[in-house]
Amino acid sequence: MNNKEQKHLSIKMLALVVLLGMTLSPFQKAMAQTEKKNSAAVLNHIAVYVADLKVATDFYKHVFDLEIIPEPFHDGRHTWFSIGPAGHLHIISGAKAAAVHDKNEHLCFSVASIDEFIAKLKAMKIDFENWAGEKQAVTNRADRVKQIYFKDPDGHWLEVNDDHK
Repeated sequence: MNNKEQKHLSIKMLALVVLLGMTLSPFQKAMAQTEKKNSAAVLNHIAVYVADLKVATDFYKHVFDLEIIPEPFHDGRHTWFSIGPAGHLHIISGAKAAAVHDKNEHLCFSVASIDEFIAKLKAMKIDFENWAGEKQAVTNRADRVKQIYFKDPDGHWLEVNDDHK
């Protein structure tokens, strides 16, 4: 290929690139319009209202090995825990007495080993049950996740499972 033919080929290639760029630009804009403009809300914290802050703080700290993090109020009514990427758990004192809570309204924590967690509960003398209410029993979900349920000192239901998703 001589020099003139190479120059002509280069001009054709440049024209093709420009043409493709003009063609793809409207396509890219159309695709961008189908994308979400706003990102979904992200969970920041869960608040649990308790009667005795020290009892509840000790419970969540020791049962779940949660890390206490600074809270801005410094009024003796709040304990904040980190619960990983999900955000924070805020324990707030002021509840008058332990209330009756429905099991359907519960917090759920996942652990690496449900058997090791059950051994920890037994050592701490904390009773647990399966979803049906059978004492010291484990629910085996259809997706093979094992789960147990128990209450915190204020009667709030807690689930622990071994879901690793």
